[in-house]
Amino acid sequence: MRNSTLLPPLVGAAGVLAALGVWEWAARGPLAGSPLPPATTSISEAVHLLTTAQTWTALGDTLTMAIGGLALAIVVGVVLGVAIGTSPLALHATRVPLEFLKPIPPIVILPIVVLVLGPTWNMGIFLVFFGCFIAIAVQTSAGVFDTDPVAKATGQSYGMGKGEILGRIVLPSALPYIGTAIRVSAPTALVVAVVAGLLGGGPGLGQSLLLAQISGNQAQLFAYVLILGVLGLLIQGLTQWGERRLLHWHPQYRKQAV
Repeated sequence: MRNSTLLPPLVGAAGVLAALGVWEWAARGPLAGSPLPPATTSISEAVHLLTTAQTWTALGDTLTMAIGGLALAIVVGVVLGVAIGTSPLALHATRVPLEFLKPIPPIVILPIVVLVLGPTWNMGIFLVFFGCFIAIAVQTSAGVFDTDPVAKATGQSYGMGKGEILGRIVLPSALPYIGTAIRVSAPTALVVAVVAGLLGGGPGLGQSLLLAQISGNQAQLFAYVLILGVLGLLIQGLTQWGERRLLHWHPQYRKQAV
């Protein structure tokens, strides 16, 4: 049992080391003289950047936009999803707008948002919100739709009102859908927050990436990419941990724990 628990992390670590080895070999061999810096140089530069206050300020700006926009998307998406799933009127009223907005990526509306809000935190937060709330709303409504009708009928037979049925039966049933939507949206929030700085001039690591590219500092550019990659892994891990803790009672997660 212990070996089976340790095997996935060991295999993952071996994969990372192999990828870094291929990167180092390519940069010093076939691609020597190209803009691609060696992995060791980029890692060293990343460590150096993490010792500067400027990097931590940019990191804080990026996380502020990502977390702020995601939190707003969760609130609006869950409320809208519950309304869609429980009200035929809300379903018909929102079907066309949601289907219209669903295929539009945040980068498409970036010029308009920058024009209205400027290259600010608010611009980044709005873009993250726009990129995440539709998926959360759709998943929440699907979870509400899939609530067992027998469970709701049983609640009614015990004299539970609509609000109590919603809070004690419908929402717990929809939580796995909501948790999945949040877990999928969290990396998207980080990507959009970086794009807000990279293409929209907003604060954060995206702006740092742009400045490194403009100055031709390839080692620093790839160092920021490494920092963002590690940050993405941390966010993904935290959302998975939170999902398991929130839904520890669900049969799917009890089965994984066993």
